[in-house]
Amino acid sequence: MKKILLFQIFLLIGMCSFAQVPSLQKAQQMKVEDLTDEQVRQIVAEMKRNKVSLDQIDSYAQQKGIPADQVLKLKDRIRTLNLEKEFAANTAETPRQGDTERTVDDNTLSARDIQPMSVEDKRRMKVFGAELFSNKNLTFEPNLRMATPPNYRLAAGDELIIDVYGYSEVQHKLKVSPEGYIRIPYVGPVYVNGLTMEEATTRITKQLATIYGGIKSGNTFVQMTLGTIRSIKVLLIGEIDRPGSYTLPSLATVANALYVSGGPNTNGSFRDIQVIRNGAPLARFDLYDFLTNGDLTNNIVLQDQDIVKVNPYKTRVELEGEVKRPAIFEAKDNETLQDILNFAGGYTDNSYKDIIRASRVNSKEREVVNIAADQVPSFKLRSGDKFHIDAILNRFTNRVSINGAVFHPGEYALENNMTVVDLIKKADGVKEEASLPRAVIFRLKEDFTPAGISFNVQDVLSGKQTLALQREDSVVIYSKLDLREDYKVKISGQVNAPGYFNYVDSLHLEDLILMAGGLKDAASLQRVEVSRRIRGKTYNPGDSATSIVAQFDLSTDLSSMAGYALQPFDEVVVRKSPTYIEQASVSIDGEVVYPGAYTINSKREKISDVLKRAGGLRPEAYAEGAVLLRKTFVNASDSALLDSKLQVFYNKLEDSTDINKMHNVVSRKEQLLGINLQKIMDQPGSKYDLLLEEGDVIKIPKKLQTVQLFGEIYFPKKVRFDRNIGFRDYIRGAGGFTNSALKRRSYVVYANGEVKSTSKVLFFNRYPKVRPGAEIYVPAKKDGHRLTGQEAVGITTGFASLALIIITILDRIK
Repeated sequence: MKKILLFQIFLLIGMCSFAQVPSLQKAQQMKVEDLTDEQVRQIVAEMKRNKVSLDQIDSYAQQKGIPADQVLKLKDRIRTLNLEKEFAANTAETPRQGDTERTVDDNTLSARDIQPMSVEDKRRMKVFGAELFSNKNLTFEPNLRMATPPNYRLAAGDELIIDVYGYSEVQHKLKVSPEGYIRIPYVGPVYVNGLTMEEATTRITKQLATIYGGIKSGNTFVQMTLGTIRSIKVLLIGEIDRPGSYTLPSLATVANALYVSGGPNTNGSFRDIQVIRNGAPLARFDLYDFLTNGDLTNNIVLQDQDIVKVNPYKTRVELEGEVKRPAIFEAKDNETLQDILNFAGGYTDNSYKDIIRASRVNSKEREVVNIAADQVPSFKLRSGDKFHIDAILNRFTNRVSINGAVFHPGEYALENNMTVVDLIKKADGVKEEASLPRAVIFRLKEDFTPAGISFNVQDVLSGKQTLALQREDSVVIYSKLDLREDYKVKISGQVNAPGYFNYVDSLHLEDLILMAGGLKDAASLQRVEVSRRIRGKTYNPGDSATSIVAQFDLSTDLSSMAGYALQPFDEVVVRKSPTYIEQASVSIDGEVVYPGAYTINSKREKISDVLKRAGGLRPEAYAEGAVLLRKTFVNASDSALLDSKLQVFYNKLEDSTDINKMHNVVSRKEQLLGINLQKIMDQPGSKYDLLLEEGDVIKIPKKLQTVQLFGEIYFPKKVRFDRNIGFRDYIRGAGGFTNSALKRRSYVVYANGEVKSTSKVLFFNRYPKVRPGAEIYVPAKKDGHRLTGQEAVGITTGFASLALIIITILDRIK
């Protein structure tokens, strides 16, 4: 039972063959979207034959670890193909629309069916018509919902629905027995095997008339339709992709059988497909009739035990190049190259039809054949021929062009005796900015090497010079604007929109200021500077001038300055007024009466001055902990200058950690500046009372009551400040120094940013005092190189040897 379940789940995911079962890991990698419709139908047929319901898919997937999304996709594919009803109780005796079934003698879906296409398969797909058997939107399924054809012949397994209506009402659903009979209640068996629907209706109506008298009198009527149709067995042999025995609906045609079997293989013919019935050929089906003309005349309905044989192809040729459907085509004995071109849809618009080049295989080697246009209708084909249809040349027989400073540049037709002036007139004349003294005709010589012919546009227009044009001539008339550098002027400084502007003739200084959006509020009207390039001077080795600089005073209304205009590439600088000063503010926060931002009144305003304006300190303020935050950089130029200086300092630091620490310090936007606020208040205007700068922030904290310990101590923590204990006492309270502590480098950072380090007095360390809000730091020793056991033994041995030598020398001296 376990083997059966395992077989069914592998069949479900479409990744196995009956001959060789893959691993579960491969099964889990299955992608339902890669399966064709035929593969899904074969999976459904096998599940139905093994009595596996659609609801069991989820449980199998959960047990075997199959991805749930793949199971959902498989269900959606089954519903899309209307196959879900095939799972209902598995009681249907015949397959429905599109279901196919291989015989036990032939393996069903195998791993090769869903592998990537091989080189042989890719060549097969180039054959004209092969796409029919790989197109998911085309199935050639028989229509089982249409009205029953009158010429349909009944056989064992068909179900007949007999409706008697009128004075008598009754309905019978009867199946044709293997012996060819149907048994009508109260009538008995009626033989219908081999009868058409029309013949069977006549016979059954006669039999029913024996018990329903109203049929003869016309008061009762009989209607007969076909219910469930039977299945037939069809054998597909020859050059076919998946030969074998298939179970098909009785309405299936040759095209249905070809589709479910994968169609002709690489060597199979698309034009010579035989239907053999009762040992004799019945019909020949040509797929090209359908592909080219939509003709399905020979697509006959198959019968039970019919044989569909796909013969090997005899002649195949290939068309490539400028045809509408390049492909490999199969030809019959009496067909020519023209017929193959018709199969390909004919030439494209860019095709060269005079000569078709062909590559042909003869008895010993290959050869090239040239086929003229008049030989195409009668050219005999040979299998393996490869025809190439070239494209026409990308040239023009009568083209000339004109570009540049004309109103309508482009390509024009070359007319008889056409001259340059004729071409200029067709282009609606030259533009006003055209450079008339010189233009160029670019021409191709007889050997197609380029050449140039210059001419005077004014002379051509006035008739003084006549130039005839030739095929592929290109006339270029240049613009004065294109023959010079773009004229620009520049303005910078105290204007609203500084930058470069296009130069125009008679442009004055005031005009450029207006183009730049006018002056800023800080602009100075005096000493506006204009710098100008030096041009056209005679070379003088003693002349060191590099530019011409002039200064001007502007009027408040920017009235025009007589006699002075700007020239191309002039640069104007409007400077800031020396008396214009923008407001600068500082901020004072914390324990003052009126904290907030204050504007600096004068360049000499100090900390004590703004402290008075803030109302002084509050009673709970801690003056010793006050700090000043000052901006590190004023502008971008200051930042660049500092970076260049720091780079020299970085190069002296060997340790990357030290470099990172230094970089983190200088990269901060604000730096802590230690101040002694108590001395500032006691001695206003002293050296401790610093001048204020833009952006300064003064912070005054409340009275601090704690001390923080960091570094190489056993229990770094924050403790309550006690003025009766010292540095060592705080260390002891935190567990003492660790073995890695560098005691002599310990230091204290006070609340105002001041730092004091440990000093040395004789052989003892003198530690700094501790104040409220202080932070104690104990650094670690650098890792030193410890001696290994071998190194210690070596050093000891060396000292012993040295001592022995000294003793020996002393003994000899004595």
